[in-house]
Amino acid sequence: MEYLIGVGLALAICTFAAAVGLDRQRAFYATMVLVVATYYVLFAVLGGTLRSLLSESLVAIAFFALAAFAFKKNEWLIVAGLVGHGVFDGFHHLLVDNPGVPAFWPGFCLSFDVLAGGFLAALLVRRSKVALHPIECDASV
Repeated sequence: MEYLIGVGLALAICTFAAAVGLDRQRAFYATMVLVVATYYVLFAVLGGTLRSLLSESLVAIAFFALAAFAFKKNEWLIVAGLVGHGVFDGFHHLLVDNPGVPAFWPGFCLSFDVLAGGFLAALLVRRSKVALHPIECDASV
């Protein structure tokens, strides 16, 4: 069920952002990377262990750095950040012991992140096709 909810929410957020134009700004999906990277830090606080907090903070810092670099250099790296965080969700329990993480979270976050990354990838492909094939104007008019 958590996978279905993750897909549904990602689809709703990305579709809404596209419909109202929020995703026209480069910062939208980069900010999404920042947000998804902070939840495990929150769960570490809830879990009450300093070791988890430090581990999760280091991971979040890495995703923050990726988001900042991607925002400045290449939006495809934001896709990699979102999908990469989704992959991280799948292996999180093997890498970090965080007792505050709800049982449903890794599946939810994995599906949300991967779908959001795929949505951004589709948006970037569409934008590149529009840029490669601009609407031609008839100069004789």
